[in-house]
Amino acid sequence: MLKLDTTVEELCIPSVRRMVPKRLYSSKMYRNSVFFRLHQSLDGDAFEVFGPTPFRKSGYTRGQIMHKTSGGRRPKKKIYQRVHELDRMMDLQKKPSLILQLKSVIQSQKNQSLLLRDLEKEVGFVQKWNYMAVIEKYPSIFHVGGGNRTPPVVMLTEKAEKIAAEEADAREQMEPILVKNLRKLLMMSVDCRVLLETIEFIESELGLPGDFKRSLIPKYPQFFSVKDVNGRAYLHLENWDSSLAITAREERLSREKILDSSGQSKKSRITKDGNFRGPFAFHLTFPAGFRPNVNYLEEVQRWQKMEFPSPYLNARRFEVSDPKARKRVVAVLHELLSLTMEKRLTSAQLDAFHGEYRFPARLLLCLIKHHGIFYITNKGAKSTVILKEAYDGSNLIDKCPLSIFRDKFVALTGRREINSCIGIPSSQYVA
Repeated sequence: MLKLDTTVEELCIPSVRRMVPKRLYSSKMYRNSVFFRLHQSLDGDAFEVFGPTPFRKSGYTRGQIMHKTSGGRRPKKKIYQRVHELDRMMDLQKKPSLILQLKSVIQSQKNQSLLLRDLEKEVGFVQKWNYMAVIEKYPSIFHVGGGNRTPPVVMLTEKAEKIAAEEADAREQMEPILVKNLRKLLMMSVDCRVLLETIEFIESELGLPGDFKRSLIPKYPQFFSVKDVNGRAYLHLENWDSSLAITAREERLSREKILDSSGQSKKSRITKDGNFRGPFAFHLTFPAGFRPNVNYLEEVQRWQKMEFPSPYLNARRFEVSDPKARKRVVAVLHELLSLTMEKRLTSAQLDAFHGEYRFPARLLLCLIKHHGIFYITNKGAKSTVILKEAYDGSNLIDKCPLSIFRDKFVALTGRREINSCIGIPSSQYVA
């Protein structure tokens, strides 16, 4: 069962208190220990995180939470409210992900078929059983042949093969988009270069083919080169293009005609949901249960009006403590997520850009503070950061050609709950 809400402390260090048995927690020896003092700190004005967190590989993070005093009563904990539509989207993505991975494994075989006994070699012993369940559950996509003296094999059905053949066309349409996004990704880094292994780490989120180092990078020597720096391979930007230094946020403002032809904003006012139609404003989407007061909205209005440098300017030029530089970090996170296919990245993937983009040490607290822009979910295998404005409920609003192809292939399942999540109308369900 989903929890209606989650405290910030539970988000950062889930189940610390649940790890201690009730009988031990109430004992005198335990109440004198350091762990009891840690629990007290969680209930007070600050929370503390010992050991690894989603955004730091090791070490210690401390974040101050401010409360208004209420006489002698205990102050309320700050609540990180869940967005059930986005949590549901992450839950329902598990099956489509397995289906698409199995499709790729089958297509990578010489005969476009895979011996079931070889499935473990391809995906591992644990994952094998998940894939076996998918094969059994979706006969409209996967067909098992063989028997008697012939070893059983799994292959795509005729209908699935027909749709899978459309992937080549989708990949071809994706190429100029990928080249543009890679260039923008490099332009935001401090030295116009990013570790090649970092690009590989997010290649599926960007929509890059698995062999992009051979099939894509050498194809565009005027834009990219791979150079060795201190024994590590970096992807370098060969030339700067000012026409690409426009963020997704600025493009949205231009489409909505908030900016005129000269780049100046029209007269606008703050709304009850915190949104402000100005040249330096971000689109905010607060959870249904969040009710901001007047003081909060006034603070949001000041922040929305505040100017900040472009994410495409070098981060070395700005002081970390400058409020404008801190707002620029939000813009960099927004732009990075906008360059991905599904407008989301895991916390580990974001942390991989820590050095190149000069992210703050307390990146998690930055994301929590701006919960109207970003959403952190623990659904799925890993903690994930989602750009909220990119979704309408559980559905991604703007889809690239590869996402459209994948949705069409997964629609062969005919499962209403999966198809509704990926935005396939009921009239197109495949039986």
